[in-house]
Amino acid sequence: MGVPLLDLPRQHERVSTAVADGVAAVFASQQFILGKTVEDFEKSFAELIGVPHAVGMSSGTDAQLAILMAMGIGEGDAVITTPYTFFATAGCIHRVGAETVFIDIDPSTYLIDLTLLEQYLDSRPRDDEGYLLTDKGARIRAIIPVHLFGVCVAADVLQALSAKYSVPIIEDAAQAVGAEFRSWTTGEMSRAGAIGDSAYFSFFPTKNLGAAGDAGISVCKDADFANKLRLVRNHGMEQRYYHRVVGGNFRLDALQAAVLLAKMPLVHEWNSERRGNATDYRDGFTAAGLLDFVTLPAEPWYGRAVENHHIYHQYVLRAHRRDELMAHLQAHKIGCAVYYPVPLHLQECFAYLGYEEGSLPHAEAAARETIALPIFAELRPEEIKEVVDTIAKFYKG
Repeated sequence: MGVPLLDLPRQHERVSTAVADGVAAVFASQQFILGKTVEDFEKSFAELIGVPHAVGMSSGTDAQLAILMAMGIGEGDAVITTPYTFFATAGCIHRVGAETVFIDIDPSTYLIDLTLLEQYLDSRPRDDEGYLLTDKGARIRAIIPVHLFGVCVAADVLQALSAKYSVPIIEDAAQAVGAEFRSWTTGEMSRAGAIGDSAYFSFFPTKNLGAAGDAGISVCKDADFANKLRLVRNHGMEQRYYHRVVGGNFRLDALQAAVLLAKMPLVHEWNSERRGNATDYRDGFTAAGLLDFVTLPAEPWYGRAVENHHIYHQYVLRAHRRDELMAHLQAHKIGCAVYYPVPLHLQECFAYLGYEEGSLPHAEAAARETIALPIFAELRPEEIKEVVDTIAKFYKG
C-alpha cells in the first residue's frame, strides 16, 4: 500500500471551501500586502497563543531575524541556542553578526539541556554593564530554546534561569503552534510563544498550521517592542518613504494570511488527531515487542492523569541501525525522514565557531540515530499499522 510521510491534499479537502473564499476576498479587495486580512490574522493568532501582540512576517526565518534586529543584537553580542534544530535558528544569529553559543541537548527529549545551560550561565563573568560574557568576550543577549518537534522546553525552569541571569528568552516555536507545558510542581500551564519575552513561528506548508507558501509571525508581550517589529519588517518605515531604521522586506502577504485564517479553526483538532496517532503508534510498537529496538518520543506524562500537550509536528524515534531501517522503509514505500542529519555545530559554515566532533555528543548521537515517521492528522489507523508492521519485519523478520 505504502504510506506517505505527509499528505497535504487530504488536509486541503477539509478546508478547501474556506481557503477559496478567503483567497477570493483578497483578490476582490486588491490589498495583497499587509492590510486588514493580515491584521485579522495577527489578532486571531495572538489570541490563540495568549499574547497581546503578533506581527505577521514573510517566513519563520524572517520572524526570527526581525526579533534579533529589533533587539539590536549584532557584532559583539552572543545568543545561546541548541545545535539540534533547523539551520535558520543559528543562521539568523550569524546574519546579524552575533556569536552563536551551542548548548547540548537532553538525549531523552532532544531539547536544549537546561541543566547544562545553567552550568554554562553560572560559569560566565559579567562586564561593567552586567552582561554575561562568552569566552570570546561577547555579551550574552538572549537564549533561544527550540520547542522541537512540537514539545515545549520546561517553561518554569527556563523562566527561572532567565530571571536569575537577566538574559531574555526568544522562543523558537516554529514547530509548536498550540503546544503547551504543564509544570510538575505548580500545575501551571504555559503555551509555546507565551513563555519568553518574544517568540517566532513558521507557517511553512508542512507545519501543523501551514500556509500555501512561506509565512511566519513574531509575537511579544511589550507594545513598544511590537512597534519595533513592525518597523523592521517594512524597511524601517512608519510613513511611506520615511525610514526611521534600516529594516527589511519581511511583510506577510494577505493571500497567505487568508489561507491561515481559514485553517486556524482546525488547529486544535489537527493537533488532537496527531496525538491520537502517536498513541496508536505507542500501542502498536508495544504490542509488537519493538521497544528494545526503538525509543519512542519522550512522554513524561504517559500513564498519569495529565493531558498530553505535545503536538507531534514530527514523530521521531531513536532507532537501532537507523540508516538500514530507513532504507527498508523506503523500499516498502513508507515515508520517513531524518531531522537533522548533521547538528549545527558540525556544519561547514559554522566551523569558525571552533566546535569539533565530540563537542556536543548528545546532539551528534541524535543526528545519527533518529528517524521521523508519518504523523499527519489525516493518517489512517491501517496506515499506522502498516508502518509498525514494516518496522517489525525489519527487526524481527
